Amino acid sequence: MAEAMGVSLEYIQGRVASLSENNPMLGHRGCRLGNTYPEITEMQTKAILGAAIQLRREGHDPHPEIMVPLVGKHHEFDQQEAVIRKTAAELFKAEGVEPFEFKVGTMIEVPRAALTADAVAARAEYFSFGTNDLTQMTFGYSRDDIASFLPVYLDKKILKVDPFQVLDQKGVGQLIQMAVQKGRSVRPDLKCGICGEHGGEPSSVKFCHRVGLNYVSCSPFRVPIARLAAAQAAVEDLK
Repeated sequence: MAEAMGVSLEYIQGRVASLSENNPMLGHRGCRLGNTYPEITEMQTKAILGAAIQLRREGHDPHPEIMVPLVGKHHEFDQQEAVIRKTAAELFKAEGVEPFEFKVGTMIEVPRAALTADAVAARAEYFSFGTNDLTQMTFGYSRDDIASFLPVYLDKKILKVDPFQVLDQKGVGQLIQMAVQKGRSVRPDLKCGICGEHGGEPSSVKFCHRVGLNYVSCSPFRVPIARLAAAQAAVEDLK
């Protein structure tokens, strides 16, 4: 890398060291990284829309959706969307193609974003709830370190289940329900879903159905379980 960039190895090592963090899960990532280094967002936008342009040239009709992660204030989203829209306009012009529609939405994974979802939805075109991080930040449990005390908490009945496996409907779920209601009060057609392991856990899928989410997303091996749970939730509705 140093040779390709025309810099010294020591410079690269120093740059890596300067970006190290004690708690990276709460640190310089997501939209924070994109707002600090907009060129990263530009690169990702070009990759997503460049792939869509290629597919359209091959006769397909892709509908890309770009998601801004880890938003806590709508200003963070605003700045990232501006970079995305500007990059898109420049790419369409450079490629000589007619501009096509794409959505820019956000991942709701910071409690503050859920609490101020009406302000976020005034800008974002869809919500995807990142329940892994939303659980982490709501409980104050580190996903990486919970194993050090989870068995004791389960044994003492402080927790009934691992909250990273089964969605906490009373706490985290309340934030999701509130965000959906606030978001749709501003944008009635707001598409909402969740992504993460909760998206393939039956009781969590049924909760998502009850609060009006449009979809759940999960790892491939959980898809059959998620589809069955979604079907059961629909049948229970009819009853």
